[in-house]
Amino acid sequence: MGYLSNGFDERNQQNDLGAVVRSGREILFQAFNWESHKHDWWRNLEMKVPDIAKCGFTSAWLPPATHSFAPQGYVPQNLYSLNSSYGSEHQLRALLQKMKQYKVRAMADIVINHRCGTTQGHGGMYNRYDGIPLPWDEHAVTSCTGGLGNQSTGDNFHGFPNIDHSQQFVRKDITAWLQWLRNSVGFQDFRFDFARGYSAKYVKEYIEGAKPLFSVGEFWDSCNYNGHGLDYNQDSHRQRIINWIDGTGQLSTAFDFTTKGILQEAVKGQLWRLRDPQGKPPGLMGWWPSRAVTFLDNHDTGSTQAHWPFPSNHILEGYAYILTHPGIPSVFYDHFYDWGDAIHDKIVKLMDIRKRQDIHSRSSIRIMEAQPNLYSAIIGENVCMKIGDGSWCPTDREWSLATCGHGYAVWQK
Repeated sequence: MGYLSNGFDERNQQNDLGAVVRSGREILFQAFNWESHKHDWWRNLEMKVPDIAKCGFTSAWLPPATHSFAPQGYVPQNLYSLNSSYGSEHQLRALLQKMKQYKVRAMADIVINHRCGTTQGHGGMYNRYDGIPLPWDEHAVTSCTGGLGNQSTGDNFHGFPNIDHSQQFVRKDITAWLQWLRNSVGFQDFRFDFARGYSAKYVKEYIEGAKPLFSVGEFWDSCNYNGHGLDYNQDSHRQRIINWIDGTGQLSTAFDFTTKGILQEAVKGQLWRLRDPQGKPPGLMGWWPSRAVTFLDNHDTGSTQAHWPFPSNHILEGYAYILTHPGIPSVFYDHFYDWGDAIHDKIVKLMDIRKRQDIHSRSSIRIMEAQPNLYSAIIGENVCMKIGDGSWCPTDREWSLATCGHGYAVWQK
């Protein structure tokens, strides 16, 4: 029952906002895709909790649990209703109880950039929230999306009233709602949706107010491209994510979209991309690994939306990279449960090596090779790996092969 121990005292963790990030031994699981709302989801996940725990995931990111105008949950309306297309409040609470029993933290998807109104107000727009909890008027909506509030402090999410976080009454209500999710409903971690939409200083305030054990933000903007494809240098892209993390007072981590963008081009015979000019990993992970949540796909980039998918025939090379490297790796539901037992078991094996060899978010890395068809690296003292069809193996006899598959191999001491 090794999965019941997450490496440090849980009581300390409950009182210490930074303990999880400091430990750096997280492996996250995205526990849904774009179609999950069609499949009695809370019940489905409840049955999988023992496997999720046994495999070593520390936190599972659930889809938005509150009432939404769209079934996937990303057009919230009544924030205090926990009956959604994923299931009833009763089923959700049963799932959260099971996760608590198996010591897998539940991550809430926090959708607070925009909110669907109930009644028409200023300008004939649905920008009032009469008749439901948090009955805000038009002053809660930014002036750029049809409200009477201030200008947005970030980018607009078009088609819906965007919430004006500069209003103190709005922040007070949102903080109280987040405290309810944290303390009454039983979520322990937060994922902030569309984090480009409002200033990071408000995320800092919300984290300080509700005290989640771990937070991650979705700061997703386009990588740098030229006429021939992806630029080699993505420093300005990763710097923008770093600026957002800094804006949260360094309290939140962020999804490493830079690494995703580079890695999914690199595995197509351009593995030279995986070493930056300083000899480091080229994504957010190379500059601030303790705040970089690495991933291959999510419900937007992959699944049935497939806005920016990782090449499906290179998935295991991708996991061999993120699960052996610094940063905080995240595994996508589809790859783990929908792509067959063989892939599930190979991902579990990589997770097992990570845990057994104590690779963590700040582990050291030495990149040995970064050629078109070969990338190899030594992580910490006891793990080395390669991806690509070029030949490479460690010379020292104390290394033994830990796992391998098409296009990847991992050794350990």
